[in-house]
Amino acid sequence: MQDLFGQTPGPGKTETSPSGKTAPLADRVRPRKLSDMVGQEHILGPGRVLRRAIERDELFSMILWGPPGVGKTTLARIIAEETRSAFFAISAVTTGVKDIRKILDQARLNLQRLHKRSILFIDEIHHFNKAQQDALLHEVEDGTIFLIGATTENPSFEVIAPLLSRCRVFQLQPLSASELEQIVDRAIQQDEVLSQYRIRFAQGAKETLIRLSGGDARMALNALELAFQLAIKPGQNEVVIRLSDVEDAYQSRSLYYDKAGDYHYDVISAFIKSIRGSDPDAALYWLARMIDAGEDPKFIARRLIILASEDIGNADPLALVLATSAFTAITYIGMPEGQLVLAQAATYLASAPKSNASYRGLMQALEDVKKGDLYPVPIHLRNAPTGLMAHLGYGKDYKYPHDYDGHFVRQTYLPEEIKGRIYYRPADTGQERQIRERLRKLWAKRQRMNEGEKEDGEGHRD
Repeated sequence: MQDLFGQTPGPGKTETSPSGKTAPLADRVRPRKLSDMVGQEHILGPGRVLRRAIERDELFSMILWGPPGVGKTTLARIIAEETRSAFFAISAVTTGVKDIRKILDQARLNLQRLHKRSILFIDEIHHFNKAQQDALLHEVEDGTIFLIGATTENPSFEVIAPLLSRCRVFQLQPLSASELEQIVDRAIQQDEVLSQYRIRFAQGAKETLIRLSGGDARMALNALELAFQLAIKPGQNEVVIRLSDVEDAYQSRSLYYDKAGDYHYDVISAFIKSIRGSDPDAALYWLARMIDAGEDPKFIARRLIILASEDIGNADPLALVLATSAFTAITYIGMPEGQLVLAQAATYLASAPKSNASYRGLMQALEDVKKGDLYPVPIHLRNAPTGLMAHLGYGKDYKYPHDYDGHFVRQTYLPEEIKGRIYYRPADTGQERQIRERLRKLWAKRQRMNEGEKEDGEGHRD
């Protein structure tokens, strides 16, 4: 990432790293014009909203949400180039509020003295805390600066609502195999280094190069560059990239695990299913795979919290407490120590009794709410904060449970039209067995109505 006030090299210029060495291939062949952009046709194709805005020079702030290597940074730079705007690029990982203030001051000068618009590109904006995001609000609102944030995380959860409301969100997709092939071929033909050689792929090498990139152009180009370096022979102008060269280029096992691709979801799915299936050994194996690949520990911990409610529920209420504590602990201590927390939580949840009764009950209730009539709240359950409401009978005949033996009294809590409906059917495992017996005693008639019903084992997700 360039410095705060650096300018992007123009077309035809060789980019160099801070050490003076030639920049990586992925940077050297980065598209400079909208017409050179590959992929994302759903937002950049002819007539699409973002393409129209760029072509008409109608800037607005936006969040680019998508997996790594699909063109978020490239698109931001192209927008700045096409709209002739000053371009400031920072990383949320290394930038503080003080740095942001400097950029905003410079953008204000650009607008007032040069009548030039400014774009602030923030890579990994999900790493900004609330105070850092708050610092952007006023200048984004009044147009002093146009924000382009890039994130691999759902902006609904990672970007504060006031900032999100000031931005358009565009979701970028993983690149297809044909799009990646186009990018690889263009790099071989146009790069200042590769174009000096006659490069061809041995059987299966190119397909493997593209397949293992997982839709990530940066990963594909980095692997191409390394495979080329492995294949080149001194004094030879023709280079044959073999399958073994590609496999060696991807020899880092973590490259096979694309944190935004299908394999990422396959592994987390295997992890969750192993815990749901009460196999702590398999859970630890899949957890180790994710840890070794550098998966975000908070992502894993969030999935454990969901599982604790969905698949364990009241069979072991402590499961949700433990899973939530695991997320908090990881937030405090980070990695690598956080992996111990994840292991403890995963093995406990895998070993705990299972029940999806709460989840199934909620889904059935939601189905009734969405498809059925919305019945009024029974009048005895309504609050009566005013004299008029009391006069109308709100709260009349309500029985306060704590005034009765056992802190319980039978009365109707559902609308009259569905007063016999049962949503929660506790399982016969763990603590839910005790809950089940208690509810049978408290609501004997309702439970008798439920006797003989076959409980459906479906309804889970994932």
